[in-house]
Amino acid sequence: MNGPTTARPADSARRPGGLVVTGGLAAAAVVAVALNAAVAALAHAAGVSDDFEPLHLSDYALLTVVGVLAGAGGWALVRARSARPARVLRTWIPVILLVTFVPDILLGTSDEPGTSWGGVIALMVMHLIVAAVAIPAFRLLLPLPGQRP
Repeated sequence: MNGPTTARPADSARRPGGLVVTGGLAAAAVVAVALNAAVAALAHAAGVSDDFEPLHLSDYALLTVVGVLAGAGGWALVRARSARPARVLRTWIPVILLVTFVPDILLGTSDEPGTSWGGVIALMVMHLIVAAVAIPAFRLLLPLPGQRP
């Protein structure tokens, strides 16, 4: 006996479910935190002061996770609302990444204890790492319409 069939959009078969997306985003955050830990360790080995708090695990780990989640939220929003999401993301991702450097540059000009331009450059590298890990994860977990698998 044949029962009723449910029609599905052509690309829904390749879209990961919510649990897979959640796990994938968590994995991306863990990888980004681990790579950022390596950057912090290298920065400290190169002479950045231990007093430079943004390079403490408790500071950058939380911000790395927030960055991955905020990026996923922005990606999902553009994906859902834009007629040309790939074009919008191609424009806005570099702009947003550059904007994230502004607080680092301002920190570099401050009198905060332990602050050095070496530490500030390490923070900027961390931003690039988060983007380099998160964007491929978003492409896999939150594919854009018309994107090949």
